[in-house]
Amino acid sequence: MRLRSGVFASSCLLLEALGVVLFLRGFFPVPVRSLRRREARGDSPAEPAPPGPGVVSNWTKIPSPLFKKVVIVLIDALRDDFVFGPKGKQFMPYTTQVVEKGTSYSFIAEAKPPTVTMPRIKALMTGGIPGFIDVIVNLNSPALLDDNLIWQAKTAGKRIIFYGDDTWVKLFPKHFVEYDGTSSFFVSDFTEVDDNVTRHLDRVLKREDWDLLILHYLGLDHIGHMTGPNSPLVGPKLHEMDNILKKIHISLLSKEEDSLPNLLVVCGDHGMSETGSHGGSSEGEILTPLLFISSAFEKRSGPLTQPELVQQTDLASTLAVGLGLPIPRNSVGNLIFPVVGGRSMREQLRFVHLNGFQLSRLLQENTPAYEKDPGYEHFKIAEKSHGNWIKLYLEGNNSEILLNLGKKVLKQYLEALKTLSSSLSKQVAQYDMYSMMVGTVIIMEVLLLLLLSVPKALSSQAELQVPLSTPLFSLLFYLMWLILCAVHVIVCTSAESLCYFCSMSWLTAVGVMMLISALMCSILSTVAKIFENSRLPQRNPVMSSSTWSEIDVLILAGTIGHVLSLGASSFIEEEHQTCSEHKSELSFLAAVSLVMIFFLVQRRCSLVSKIAMALGLLGVYSYRAAIGNVVYPWQHDSKDISKGITEARFVYVFVLGIVFTGTKDLLKSQVISADSSVKSTGLWEVYSGLVLLAALLFRPHNLPVLVFCLLIQTVMTKYIWRPLKFDAAQISIMHYWFGQAFFYFQGNSNGIATVDVSAGFVGLESYVEVPAIFLTVFATYAGPLLWAIHLLCYLSSEVSRNSAAVGHGCFCYALMRSIPVAIYIVLVTALRYHLFIWSVFSPKLLYEEVHVFITAAICLFFAAVDQNPSHKVQD
Repeated sequence: MRLRSGVFASSCLLLEALGVVLFLRGFFPVPVRSLRRREARGDSPAEPAPPGPGVVSNWTKIPSPLFKKVVIVLIDALRDDFVFGPKGKQFMPYTTQVVEKGTSYSFIAEAKPPTVTMPRIKALMTGGIPGFIDVIVNLNSPALLDDNLIWQAKTAGKRIIFYGDDTWVKLFPKHFVEYDGTSSFFVSDFTEVDDNVTRHLDRVLKREDWDLLILHYLGLDHIGHMTGPNSPLVGPKLHEMDNILKKIHISLLSKEEDSLPNLLVVCGDHGMSETGSHGGSSEGEILTPLLFISSAFEKRSGPLTQPELVQQTDLASTLAVGLGLPIPRNSVGNLIFPVVGGRSMREQLRFVHLNGFQLSRLLQENTPAYEKDPGYEHFKIAEKSHGNWIKLYLEGNNSEILLNLGKKVLKQYLEALKTLSSSLSKQVAQYDMYSMMVGTVIIMEVLLLLLLSVPKALSSQAELQVPLSTPLFSLLFYLMWLILCAVHVIVCTSAESLCYFCSMSWLTAVGVMMLISALMCSILSTVAKIFENSRLPQRNPVMSSSTWSEIDVLILAGTIGHVLSLGASSFIEEEHQTCSEHKSELSFLAAVSLVMIFFLVQRRCSLVSKIAMALGLLGVYSYRAAIGNVVYPWQHDSKDISKGITEARFVYVFVLGIVFTGTKDLLKSQVISADSSVKSTGLWEVYSGLVLLAALLFRPHNLPVLVFCLLIQTVMTKYIWRPLKFDAAQISIMHYWFGQAFFYFQGNSNGIATVDVSAGFVGLESYVEVPAIFLTVFATYAGPLLWAIHLLCYLSSEVSRNSAAVGHGCFCYALMRSIPVAIYIVLVTALRYHLFIWSVFSPKLLYEEVHVFITAAICLFFAAVDQNPSHKVQD
């Protein structure tokens, strides 16, 4: 079967994308789990049995609640220094007073990456550490089936009310007696998203028909995404939150009875980086404040000390004890002891024993050699000492010996809890090696097939013979297929842990095995043909001998050097290193940049597109002025800040108009006219429309980056590619490199926190999933996309080149994307137990996956344009 180079490359990338998906599904594993909540045994452990006959403890049930009503106020993206730092003292005076002199306990809770909302809510309510893949499903949160605090409270008959981020409603459907959810993704909304929560507050606080009230405020997070943690909007938002906390606290105090006190919990799901985003592992993103405020606590006296560091997962077990509920079975957290430190010694020991029993049981269900674990051994020693204490207590011993023994047992329990929690956290995931291996095999086969096809794919015809009939009708194919199916049956029937590939339907699995067998047979057939051709006498030995130019050596060295750098965490973390607050200056810079963009882009467009481009760029400046990023020369301040929806949509009209005009010319050149100038004009107009879209989505300080991107493209075209007569393959590889470099020049990195999610909501009044995802991805990968489209425009418009140039470019793009992906997947598999696997290597893996899909889309576009093999001039 003969295929054009572009079609072949696109097909290979689609197969590679399948392999990447399989690998990721196996690599991002399921955290340690106990039985699901519906299968969980509801019996709580009794106190440890006292030694000797005749003495039995009668405390076998879950302890009674410590608090009557609990209010949880979760302020999204609340960094610890927003409460405990200068901003807290300035903008949150009431909270600061309660922290320094009130009846409260203050802690700094450490969140584990990925620091995005949905996994953090899971951690807070289950006490478990969610899998890293939750960063992807954060956009579409399914119902949480694991044992959790909300389900336990509902099962116990407690009435729960919720207002705020609708992620809670998706995670806990039908759990709330009353709720009002708001979308967390429309990040340009700073006020309405919080007002929608607060408007219910006065009415609910007057009522007595609830036990647990959860409020999730989003405005601070949205401000961070749009303007950063040092924005002048942060202070007023913190002051607003302070007034809300004051209202809740005073209301809870006024309604307290003699029986049980109430509890107010203030926390954040994650923090924010210095750029206002989150998702990574920087200190600003992982450290959040955690406050427990209740009249049950002693009033603070003495100088204020630095808050103690606890884990975010510790909240679930602490609240479970406070509400008189079983600790969630998958919790790896410790009881935050000061919260129960005012109770009697017997109660304190009972609480820590329940926590230790739950942790040890979770360890047993996830670790075969659990009895040798130091935490388990410490727990059993503490449990035995606890039994001795109970014997003395039941015998009526009230001496100093009983108190001292109780303190000793308490210390043993707390040490055991710490060790157990650490052991479980280290086992946070189990890799699905079988799914990883299947994905790796597909990826490596595709890479090998691409490498073997280089001579034919880059020939003057840009066509190659794909040996499909040979593998599909050969004995070797069926033999390999049967062997792989047998291996699949053996692995899936003997696998002790959950395997994603084994959970797929047998028809799908058999299809994947056929694909692997066909690829292997194609590779062997290609190798045999190469070996056979090498033995034939050469017609022109002089012409066939390969020569390496300086640029070829440079390209090979650069590619190998980049691939080798992927093996070090430091290079991945700082890969972006290798490649404003002053509005008047920023406004001037943005205006000059937009003018430069017009002159650099419009020269090959039609008159109508030039006018549309000019008006669109004017609309870009108007949009940035409307949202307060820049100012007009006659404007002295930016008080009249809006969402800029009208201005952004004004630009979208011109973007769509320019792209539509270019697409019309492309279709005309493919269907009606064979005039290459029509195709060239159409491509340049599509390119200019994408440049206009990038200018709209880029922050003002990134517009000069876009200008330099266009300027370098112009200079390289006029003074490098044409005069030096580089071939299409060399030009394509250099375009790929420049695209990668400009990905980092935009301010991106291999950390999730640098993704500018605000770009996904430009011109939108509410969260609409498909446009938001498209705009965010386009803004993030604008550098690689613009360089790829520029390459297609250049290769298609050069009349001196043959028609194979576009196919060569497409093939080179596929090859350059496949090499780092294949090598990186092997490296990540080898380094899966590395210290930085979740904070450094895993985010990079997600970027690589998205880049594969984007490159596949680019190659499909190349292949669609490359459909007119009319000129056969040597490249």
